[in-house]
Amino acid sequence: MANKILFVFEGECTEKNIVSSFSQHFVNESTVIYCAYCQEVYQLHKELSEDEDLDLFLLLKEKPANEGTLSSFKKDDFAEIYLFFDYDGHATKAEDEKITELLNAFDNETERGKLYLSYPMVESIRHLNDKIDFKDVTVKAKENIRYKNLVNSEGHEIYRQHPSKLTYTLWCEIIVQHLYKMNFIVSDNFSFPESIIEQKVIFDHQLAKYIKPYELVAVLSSFPPFILDYYGIDTLLEKLEQK
Repeated sequence: MANKILFVFEGECTEKNIVSSFSQHFVNESTVIYCAYCQEVYQLHKELSEDEDLDLFLLLKEKPANEGTLSSFKKDDFAEIYLFFDYDGHATKAEDEKITELLNAFDNETERGKLYLSYPMVESIRHLNDKIDFKDVTVKAKENIRYKNLVNSEGHEIYRQHPSKLTYTLWCEIIVQHLYKMNFIVSDNFSFPESIIEQKVIFDHQLAKYIKPYELVAVLSSFPPFILDYYGIDTLLEKLEQK
C-alpha cells in the first residue's frame, strides 16, 4: 500500500531546506521523499501541452538530479504528490494563461499531483518584518526586481536565517502571517481563513486584484497554504496553539 509523499520542487536547494525544516515540526518526515524538477513552472506547462497524458513521476525519475532519490521507487509507492513552484512572472516563457492551465491540471495530490505557487518566488516565506505591514506587501510581477536582494533588505534577520534554525514558534508565526495574507487576497480580511482556499482561487484573485490592473503580486508563500490543506483548519489551529 502506498504510504509515501512526494514533494517536487522547482530547484534542488532552497525549497528542500525550507520544507525539510517545517516537516520536522508539522509532517512525518519519514514518509516524505524530495525531488527536483530543475526548471521553472512554465517549462512544465510546455511539456504538458506536448503530452496531455504526461506522467509526472516518470518525467521526474528521468532527470539526473533525481537519480539517487527516485531510482528505487515506483509511482505506486506514493499516495500523494505535491509540487512547489514560483509564479516568477518575469520569466521568458511566462504567461498567466499557462498558470491557470497548470492549476487545473495539477489539482489533486492523489492523482497527477497538486501544484502550490509562491508569489513571486520561494523567498517570500522570509518577507516578514514587524516594521512592515505584511498585509499590503506587493512586488512587481512582470519584471526582474532581484527579489532575493529585496527580501534580504526588508525581511527581518530572524526569518532570513537558515531554515534549519527556524524554531516551532517561528514557523507558527510564519504560517499564521501567510495564511492571514492568503485570506486577505481572497476576502479582504487579514485573519485566519474560515475555510480551505484552493490554489486556483488564490491565483484568480491575484490576477483580478493585483496582476492585471497593476502588474503586481501580493507576496505569499506556497508552504503555509499547503500545511493548511494538509491538516485542515481545526487540526492546524490546535497545532499552532501549542507554540
